[in-house]
Amino acid sequence: METAGTTKRTLAEIDAEIDATKQALKNVHGSETEVYARIVGYYRAVRNWNKGKREEYDHRKMFSLAESTEYTISEADSACECAKAERIAPAAEENSGETEGQSGNARYEFFARRTCPNCPPVKAYIENVQMDGRTIDVDSESGLAEAARKGVFAAPTVILYNSNGTEIARGHNVEELTALLEPVAAEA
Repeated sequence: METAGTTKRTLAEIDAEIDATKQALKNVHGSETEVYARIVGYYRAVRNWNKGKREEYDHRKMFSLAESTEYTISEADSACECAKAERIAPAAEENSGETEGQSGNARYEFFARRTCPNCPPVKAYIENVQMDGRTIDVDSESGLAEAARKGVFAAPTVILYNSNGTEIARGHNVEELTALLEPVAAEA
């Protein structure tokens, strides 16, 4: 039964159409993708790197302490991370009855730049955290002065404070922030 807009084709016609499509796909040529990466303090197109730096780039891997088999977390290191989590957790528990926006809660300050390629993922992550906080634009004169006062040398930087307003940790990417904040979410 034929419907409007369809025609009956033979198996040979369908096979011929498939072969023609495969031949057309073989001749598809895209354009080269421009890849930028950090090199000696600034971002530059990888294709413009010298041979030595390019080889170094090809050997780079994303480091994750949790997945590393070469390093073990010493008791001192793990105690430090636990202490950070314990200092954040009581702040969340103590103020669970308070409304958001009151000064007694744990909070964050997010230092960002408009041109920072690493800031958007951190901003997206931090906006979903159940914690009071504010974003500070370090491209502005006042934001840069505040970053200098607090020893912030790179964007993105997120400073976490406990309920007393004491700095308890800093994170510079989503992975670090997840490691700092996930234990708190699991306990709450």
